[in-house]
Amino acid sequence: MKRITWNHDRGCGDDTSRWIRRGVLPVFVSGWLALLPPPVPASHQGHAGHTEEEVHEPAGPGYAVPGASFRVFFDAAESTPAGEELGQTYVEEAVQTVVEAFTVMMQHRTDYARFDEALKKKALDKVVVEPAVVNRDGKEFAFLVARTKDPGRVKLLISASFLKEKGYVGHPDKLVPVLAREFQWVVSKADTAPKPKTVSVDRDLRHAPIRTDKEIQEMSGEERERLLRQLFDTYLKTVDDYKSLQGQPFYEVGTTTLVPSTHPDSTIKLYDIRVREALQKIVRDPYFAEHTPKAVRSLLNGKIWSVAFVKIDQRDWATRTRVLPEEKAVLVGNSEHPIQPAAVLVNTYRTAAPDDPFFADTQGLPMGALSADQLARVIALEIQHNIVEKSMRGHVVQDASTSPK
Repeated sequence: MKRITWNHDRGCGDDTSRWIRRGVLPVFVSGWLALLPPPVPASHQGHAGHTEEEVHEPAGPGYAVPGASFRVFFDAAESTPAGEELGQTYVEEAVQTVVEAFTVMMQHRTDYARFDEALKKKALDKVVVEPAVVNRDGKEFAFLVARTKDPGRVKLLISASFLKEKGYVGHPDKLVPVLAREFQWVVSKADTAPKPKTVSVDRDLRHAPIRTDKEIQEMSGEERERLLRQLFDTYLKTVDDYKSLQGQPFYEVGTTTLVPSTHPDSTIKLYDIRVREALQKIVRDPYFAEHTPKAVRSLLNGKIWSVAFVKIDQRDWATRTRVLPEEKAVLVGNSEHPIQPAAVLVNTYRTAAPDDPFFADTQGLPMGALSADQLARVIALEIQHNIVEKSMRGHVVQDASTSPK
């Protein structure tokens, strides 16, 4: 089975830079560098992402961002041919763009809540621009946040190749909102507070009536709905394992009005019912079988472990799919088929971002204010786009071959 990669949890790069060893690190001599604040030597604190990743320090001077405690470095680690493909001019312009973007953000820091929070907590140790950001499995990312050995501090890795591909080089104004979004991960990754423990949820994995993709395709909508109800009793859970909505207010459908819960678990029960209604619509309605078939299959073939509303203040996203790594696979059904369970999370009090596939369906409402019909489309599109493989920013990669055929 294919190895699973979790984004923002990996360090990256070789443990030493061959460019540096050969003494051919590009020297920035362009006129714009003379306008930057004076470079300062890189600190030599060790860094650590996950223990299985090898990380290293960028060599050479770093460039200060006025008013910021962190500095921007260029790391020419030759982990891919990207450095040679980019050329020195693009590298220089990429670093310049990053510095200018952060300069703008510093001037308007209160407009970027997560960035401002990271600055106040001194969570960001440094920013490192690399030709390409690649983990040891060869997966490329636009950005990665890696922990350092200094508790509560992280570093942000930025791919110059990504900046070039997306047309951000030379346009710091366009890069600013993209960088700002990454700081939800900076703040979260730097958080050293104890994490909440999950509530034990019993699952009858052996008797879960999962079906193959072929069987699911041949079922009627009514048959698929009956199967889903059986899965609710044995495998598929729709209640937040962390009970993060305990005692929290809920939204009236179609409004931004928050209503206090009458009992500690009222909000949990309300959203549990709404999620189940939405999932039943997904497997029953022919629209979803035609437009989001992966969502229909994934709900019935054992791939989805849970779908739940949650309250995660540290994250700015509206939905997220998380897939357990290969070593945590479980055996499901009488055939004991190995499954890497996936959880779909809906962040109750967040609104969709413009680049979310379901943005138009939400009509600007918080996730918790969506009707069951709207929620069905949101969940279906989240699964359809993200259950198999995330994008370059992807927070999860899932092997399509794990579903039974």
